[in-house]
Amino acid sequence: MAEEINPSSLDQSTNPPADVEMVEGGGEVESGTGPVLPFAEGGESDPRTTFISYLSSPVVTMIVGAGDNETILTAHQGLLTQSPFFADACAAFANDGSPRQIDLPTEELDAVGCFLEYLYTGDYFPKKLPGQRTLEQDPALPAVDETGEQLLKHARVYTLAEKWGMEKLKSLASSKIHCVNSTAKGEITYARYVYQHTSPEDTTVRAPVAVFWATRSHTLRAEAEAEFRALCLDHPQFSFDVLTRVLDEKAKRERNEKMTPGSSSTRKRPRHSNV
Repeated sequence: MAEEINPSSLDQSTNPPADVEMVEGGGEVESGTGPVLPFAEGGESDPRTTFISYLSSPVVTMIVGAGDNETILTAHQGLLTQSPFFADACAAFANDGSPRQIDLPTEELDAVGCFLEYLYTGDYFPKKLPGQRTLEQDPALPAVDETGEQLLKHARVYTLAEKWGMEKLKSLASSKIHCVNSTAKGEITYARYVYQHTSPEDTTVRAPVAVFWATRSHTLRAEAEAEFRALCLDHPQFSFDVLTRVLDEKAKRERNEKMTPGSSSTRKRPRHSNV
């Protein structure tokens, strides 16, 4: 989804905001100045937490996945507890030297890895290029996301950040979604994930998806007719959201035509109804 579309307008795109690096606990910094580590700044009246204090905190073992797909990761508790989810989990540990382990059997390994990279560095790969709506190029991936996997990478980070209470990581992942160049099939794969794993109230990711397809479905669906039909049937809310925006735009055009009669209408004669 290379363009971020303003849900309130279907015929105009907004100017992209200046690129900023979103970092948990560190606010925003302009691109080009380097990421702010999550432990770099505290509140104005709070003493600075040193990096050593994070590294000297207990090490927590995380078991990601299950069965043959199980992977063991470790991280410092001082960083993990920035997440309310992990703060609650770590609060249950006993201070008797017993192992500190958290099982994450349903989580996706790459998304968890991005989460940990963000905790330690304030960002995750691929990073946004300064002053551009573009991401660093991964040599292992094509420039155009034909399958939707590049979109799904950031969508999974977004939903994981939502689950673990990391609002600024959510914002960062959302901004990276709009830097990915994808095909119609890739966009459908992404839309299916969004409507399956986010709540109807989450307009941050759902609204741009609906607007994207409301403005482009007449041209893009031909590239993936079967996939588009299946998405509409499997997720009626997607169909409703797209239709709502198409009808809203139609009503907007009609209001504009009434305000400026004859300026944009191309109909040569009125359409008569047999009713």
